[in-house]
Amino acid sequence: MRTFDLVIVGTGSGNSILDQRFGDWNVAIVEKGVFGGTCLNVGCIPTKMFVHTADLAATPAASARLGVDSTLDGVRWGDIRDRIFGRIDPIASGGREYRVSHADNANVTVFEGTGRFTAPKVLEVTLPDGTSETITAPKFVLAAGGRAVVPDVPGLADVGYETSDTIMRLDKLPEKLTILGSGFVAAEFAHVFSSYGVDVTVVARSGALLRREDDEISERFTELASARWDVRLDRKSVRAERAGDVVRLHLEGPSGAETVESDVLLVAVGRTPNSDILDTTAGGIATVPTGHVVVDDHQQTTVDGVYALGDISSPYELKHVANHEARVVQHNLLHPEDRKASDHRFVPHAVFTSPQIASVGLTEREAAASHQRYVVAVQNYSDIAYGWAMEDTTGFVKLLADPVTGQLLGAHIMGPQAASVIQPLIQAMSFGLPAHEMARGQYWIHPGMPEVVENALLKLELE
Repeated sequence: MRTFDLVIVGTGSGNSILDQRFGDWNVAIVEKGVFGGTCLNVGCIPTKMFVHTADLAATPAASARLGVDSTLDGVRWGDIRDRIFGRIDPIASGGREYRVSHADNANVTVFEGTGRFTAPKVLEVTLPDGTSETITAPKFVLAAGGRAVVPDVPGLADVGYETSDTIMRLDKLPEKLTILGSGFVAAEFAHVFSSYGVDVTVVARSGALLRREDDEISERFTELASARWDVRLDRKSVRAERAGDVVRLHLEGPSGAETVESDVLLVAVGRTPNSDILDTTAGGIATVPTGHVVVDDHQQTTVDGVYALGDISSPYELKHVANHEARVVQHNLLHPEDRKASDHRFVPHAVFTSPQIASVGLTEREAAASHQRYVVAVQNYSDIAYGWAMEDTTGFVKLLADPVTGQLLGAHIMGPQAASVIQPLIQAMSFGLPAHEMARGQYWIHPGMPEVVENALLKLELE
């Protein structure tokens, strides 16, 4: 058994921990897949590169009402795909090469295989050739991420479905796509493929799309999505089968049995942490029923010296959260006598669909359940000057605030550039800036899109 000072499992955000300050540490890195983790290879970065091209492809259809007649001559799927992964793949391979071969990493040993705990702080790594090596260290960092969930639907394993890990590398663009799921992955890929001209059907088990968002966001988005795609709500997937080039998904819905046919089936029902693959139980590491590793405020697990970060331990499953947690873990490894705590007070997220959605803090449903006092303000994009320019009729900002202190409790935006428009609200919540002070304590560029935030702040009826 080989002994190291530190073992890092996973090369997403966990790979960012090592810098020159670890130069005298003997470090092992374990990676069972491609260097760079979910975000770089199959997650937020390539998906948003596809979303950008989808936004461009969708522009001609929306421009006529503004007096601009334009057409979409075609979508070169292969060119789009190859441009995106022509940038992504070299970054992943370059990251691997740097850790394996560069002089900066003479103290680092890379194990390319699947790690599994056999005892606390003892990891057996199965290598591609079938051999294994056992390693140990006083310090571990678990940053092994998660994977797509595949539901238990009879026949599904035999039809050749896609997940978010594979859908972006299709050989050709399908004519028809069925998406099983109702969350952010489903919403983003429905936008991408429908913008490219694909006939999209979305099958949801629940009665709404994006149901974890504020109810007003979820309801309005579901309405808009239903006008754009074939959205089947309250459907149970009974069976899947393949007939030649066609995938059939048999459903039970409010009106009885029905069937959806398509060229490609995308399964997008959620993700699960990779704690089971690591066999964290054998390592003495506690998990919650969802499989997420239990960590304290310092990102330490129930085993002293074993830290975890990112999707394997975080219910947020967001890259910016994993990066924050990696910085905390890095500090705590280097300064065990002066450890820092993670700050998860105001974690924002965005859904890069159309219209774009962004959120931070409490939804109104959560605020009501907490029994605290709050006031609400809603400002439509259509009521600001830039909204007139865009002729936007669906976007809005919704704010929740404490009526006494003016502190923002939640912010929810649906509309153009929502992920950017929400940033000053995240800043205000993080630094305790009261709503009206934020609205009147600075200039707001006119006629800029952030005026929708200014007007929403001023609408809050504070005491």
